[in-house]
Amino acid sequence: MSRVAIAAGLIIAFDGRSHRLLRDGVIVLEGDRIVHVGKRVDGAVDETIDARGGSPLDRSFLEDRGNRQFWFSGLFEMLPVRGEAQDDEASRACIDFSMGELLRGGVTTVLEIGGHAEYVAERAAHYGLRVYMGLAFRSGRWLTRDGRRVQWEWDETAGDAGLKRAVTFFQKYDGAHGDLVRGCWSPAQVDTCTPELLRAAKRWADETKRPFTLHTSQSVVEFNEMLARHGKTPVAWLSELGVLGPNVVLGHAIIAGGSSWTNYPAGDVAIMGDAGCSVAHAVWVFARRGVIMESFARYKQAGINMSLGTDTNPQSVIDAMRWAAVCSKIAERDTEATTAADAFDAATLGGARALGREDLGRIAPGARADLVLWKTRSWGMTPLRDPVKNIVYNATAEDVDRVYVNGRLVVDQGTVLAADEDRIFTGLQAGGDRMWPRMAKSDWAGRTADQLSPQTYPEWTPE
Repeated sequence: MSRVAIAAGLIIAFDGRSHRLLRDGVIVLEGDRIVHVGKRVDGAVDETIDARGGSPLDRSFLEDRGNRQFWFSGLFEMLPVRGEAQDDEASRACIDFSMGELLRGGVTTVLEIGGHAEYVAERAAHYGLRVYMGLAFRSGRWLTRDGRRVQWEWDETAGDAGLKRAVTFFQKYDGAHGDLVRGCWSPAQVDTCTPELLRAAKRWADETKRPFTLHTSQSVVEFNEMLARHGKTPVAWLSELGVLGPNVVLGHAIIAGGSSWTNYPAGDVAIMGDAGCSVAHAVWVFARRGVIMESFARYKQAGINMSLGTDTNPQSVIDAMRWAAVCSKIAERDTEATTAADAFDAATLGGARALGREDLGRIAPGARADLVLWKTRSWGMTPLRDPVKNIVYNATAEDVDRVYVNGRLVVDQGTVLAADEDRIFTGLQAGGDRMWPRMAKSDWAGRTADQLSPQTYPEWTPE
């Protein structure tokens, strides 16, 4: 088994308790594991690398638009129209684009939910991206027929059938491709699932020792609906059902009791902290609509394991770190409320903890050989004094040089090695070109894409 040594001027290494800065250090890889982190090479190596110098179809549609009646959420008008107009070929193009975009931005592991699970699993092996995949299922769906009210249509049989399909997928793919792909359990949203479906999914998660993930507290409409149904907030209702716990990853959990958007007594953050939940904070999907978590610092102080997600484009955890830190500072009116270290920990250790993995998110002996090598001479990283602050507040994907997943080099000199960029970009553009004209057929008012989301500037035809 070959041993590879990577010499780097700065390494964000894990010392057993937290990340630490190691200057002029060496990382030794053996197969799919990191076997040594230190100041010098431990034993002989076969190769030495000198690194010391070195959703896509939402794009341009969901931004800058929102219905005040739904507190600017795009869930009830914009997303259903896009979803119904987007065909399977376009969905596959989105998956290929997303995997390349994630790897290019230094992401090595992702938790994904959706309906194209088998394609995701197979493409993960092609690109070398580690994926936790949950085939989504639900007992109902939301819709609006007039742009004023949201309604729910229920089909419990479909929810049960969806869970059975998820079980079949899990049994086939959990541990696939040398354990690069694992399953997770993903009932879609708190307001579209029955108590029985949620409890059944949680039992599967507990028995298989895999994550249980659920979108919750993601809109004011949902929050008020759950209060009307149960007399409890979405988070409090989940607690009453007994489905919260350390293996639970709550998507968003941002419209919570105690926030300015609910005007409802506090308590949800404490419930999540006491249950040992993780929150996947996808900051940009809300910040672009003028909504911020109130605040990241308070969630962390309550004992919630904070991790980061995207849930929209750009699928950049670099951006997610930056926005998480800055928006928390704004909410707290305190520049020290959430630091670069807090955001970096959420992107690394927090994400690993949410998945129940102690071998991810750190550079330490025994950890998986997942590494991101950053350029040190670049527009975003020079001058370099504190690498973490540079990454969180200044860097972009252009500053990522190499990425290793499980010891496999998947990005080299900023290029995703398994990506056919021309094919990916062509396929994604074609998917959008087919989707946009179909939107009027799916919208309750028959509005076109340009009516739903007008061009930033009107067209001009010069004489």
